[in-house]
Amino acid sequence: MKFILGLTGGIGSGKSAASQWFEQHGIVVVDADVVAREIVEVGQPALLQIQQAFGDWVLQKDGTLNRRALREHIFQSNDARRILESITHPAIRQSIIKQLQDAQSPYVILVSPLLFETNQHELTDHTLLIDASIELQIQRAAQRDDQNIEQIHRIIAAQMPREQKQQLADDIVLNDGHLEHLYAHLQPLHEQYLQRAL
Repeated sequence: MKFILGLTGGIGSGKSAASQWFEQHGIVVVDADVVAREIVEVGQPALLQIQQAFGDWVLQKDGTLNRRALREHIFQSNDARRILESITHPAIRQSIIKQLQDAQSPYVILVSPLLFETNQHELTDHTLLIDASIELQIQRAAQRDDQNIEQIHRIIAAQMPREQKQQLADDIVLNDGHLEHLYAHLQPLHEQYLQRAL
């Protein structure tokens, strides 16, 4: 069985920069966010289940999921969020497992912002947290996404507290915003993971 690394970090922590670095070094990355989008594409069973659970307003005119409307709806209602998760999480998990098994690289990485929250860490052998201060997370996320500060605070509040992730993670890289610092921390870890994958 292949060595599977779980990579996580809060919004704006730099996990995308880290996962791109691993990809450039020949490691297959399975991104839970990408999988989450794939499973609600037109024609996928999960999209039909979401429509049945919430109503036709969740679809746009072209039949695709109205993400913004759904996101706003579930942020206001925990019950709605639980219903949505009961549909999407099993489908996401199934797809992730298949992609991890199919990966052709010395080891494989599962990138997920909710690695611990959704128990996806159970699919991995080892976990790496890309960590950043809350201030830096907010600053980066505001620059990158056209989200207002209030929305970013809500996303951070909905995610597991930073301290708890630090306790759960096997490895932690503090990303201070300088990519060369980040890469310098990733290189020795990559070498360790290659050793473990042998």
